[in-house]
Amino acid sequence: MNEIVVISGKGGTGKTSIVASLAHLASNSVLADCDVDAADLYLILTPEIKQRFDFYGGNRYEIQQDICSQCLSCVEVCEFSAVEETEVENGLKVKIDQIKCEGCGVCAYFCPEDAISSERNKSGELFIADTRYGSMVYAKLGIAEENSGKLVAFVREHAKKTSAENNADCIIVDGSPGIGCPVISSITGADIVMIVTEPTVSGLSDMKRVSQLARHFKIPATLCINKWDINPEISNEIVKHCREHNITFLGKISYDVSFTEAQVAGKNIYEIDNEKLQDEIRTIWNNLRREVEKSCPQEQIK
Repeated sequence: MNEIVVISGKGGTGKTSIVASLAHLASNSVLADCDVDAADLYLILTPEIKQRFDFYGGNRYEIQQDICSQCLSCVEVCEFSAVEETEVENGLKVKIDQIKCEGCGVCAYFCPEDAISSERNKSGELFIADTRYGSMVYAKLGIAEENSGKLVAFVREHAKKTSAENNADCIIVDGSPGIGCPVISSITGADIVMIVTEPTVSGLSDMKRVSQLARHFKIPATLCINKWDINPEISNEIVKHCREHNITFLGKISYDVSFTEAQVAGKNIYEIDNEKLQDEIRTIWNNLRREVEKSCPQEQIK
């Protein structure tokens, strides 16, 4: 079983639309949407939820006012200025600002009165669902919640379990854009990454950063260019960068409004009439399969 993670250095490159199309081409796969801050693969695949799991990303701390002696030791030790002394009608009150609080627990550790209690903080939900292309695992992080990297790991863990149960050939992961914690959590331990980029100045710059990230974690990197024909000059620069930095170039996808039309209709490219785009994505998929076989010769994706 192989794990292919599709990532991009920036948002808006068409990564999710391409993943939805790869789902059509992979005959026996499990899909995972690890862009937990803004999961949207489900908008195309309209999953039917079968299981739900609560995700607890940390602890929530509260000061018990009937025990608090207002010694202010918690105010002094908090590195995030989350513990504040405020005026109330009958004097002063020490409280924790939940927006600023990072859940580290230092305030509770140093409280001489043991007046600070904690409870597990529900940060999001994980879903295991059926789609027209098989099983899918995805999650939603709560508004203003932290620990998206942990939630990504939670999604991948359940995707691997679901893949084993289904005897799937591969897991196709829709990763987060950028190079932050969720991306690191998405690619760590993966068999191969596919970078989706676009031929713009920012696309080129961000592609270089995310390819460096894959190289740092010693994960084989491949790349495709979406909308390559809007700027052939930068597309050529991207291909040259791939040659010089041992990144396998998989192919190009032309600019076409059919991508947007398919998204609006909740479909992928293989569910609308556009043979040119279908051929271009199929070429990328076939090249990707060959690279997976090179990286993991004992495994084959059908």
